[in-house]
Amino acid sequence: MGGTLLNVFTVLLGGTLGLLIGNRLNERIQQSITTGLGLVTFVVGLSNAQTTGNIIIPLLATVIGVIIGEALRLDLGLERLGGWLQARLTRSASDSGARERFITGFVTASLLFCVGPLTIVGSVQDGMGLAVGFQALAIKSVLDGFAAMAFAASFGVGVLATVFTILGVQGGLALLGALLIAVLGTAGDVEAVRTAPFVIELTATGGILLMGLALALLDLKKPRIANFLPALLAAPLIVVLGQALGVNLYP
Repeated sequence: MGGTLLNVFTVLLGGTLGLLIGNRLNERIQQSITTGLGLVTFVVGLSNAQTTGNIIIPLLATVIGVIIGEALRLDLGLERLGGWLQARLTRSASDSGARERFITGFVTASLLFCVGPLTIVGSVQDGMGLAVGFQALAIKSVLDGFAAMAFAASFGVGVLATVFTILGVQGGLALLGALLIAVLGTAGDVEAVRTAPFVIELTATGGILLMGLALALLDLKKPRIANFLPALLAAPLIVVLGQALGVNLYP
C-alpha cells in the first residue's frame, strides 16, 4: 500500500498547485495543456497496446467489455459518484456549470490515473511486497502529480477527488497482490505472474482504453471510456479460458 499512499499524496500536491495557478492561466493555455496531455496519453496507450501477443484478444475483450459496460451504464455511475462528491466537498452544488466542470475533471482524471500497466501491475506487485512494484508506483506517482497539476488548472477541484478512486482501485489491487503472494509464496512464481500472458493482454487492453481517453482529451471524439472498463476483466479471463480449453492463443 505504500506506493498507493505515495500516489495519493502526489495527486493532492499536484492538484493543489494546479488550483493555485489555474486562475493565472488563460483559456488558450489551459486548452493547450489538455491537448499536450492527450498527445502523451495516446503515445503511452499505443505503446501498451502493442505489447499484445495476439491482437484478437484485446479486440474481443474490448467488444465484450463495452457491451457489458453500456448495458450497466457505468459512465452514468461514475458521473453520479462525481456529482455526489461535488455536493459534499464543495459549496457550489447548485451551480450547474461548476457541477459539470467538477464531474468532468473527476471522471477524466480518475480514468487516466487508474487505467494502465503501472496502475495494475505496479499495485499488485506493491501488495506482494516487491520493491519493483513500489518503484513502478513511485514513477506513476510523479507522472500523476504533474498530470493532476495540469488537470486541476483546467478542470478545478474535481481532480482532487480522484484520490478516492486511487485508494479504491490501487488499494484493491494491492490487496489482490498480498493474496497472490500468500498463495504463490516465492519470488520466482511472482515474476512468472508478472510476465504471464493474462497480464500482458490486460496491459494491451488498458492501452486501447488509454488511446480512447486520449481522443477525448484531444477533443476529437467523446468515447464513453468508463463503459469500456469491463474489458480489463475480460482480457485476462479470455486468456485463462483459452488456456483451460487448450486453445493456442499465440499461433
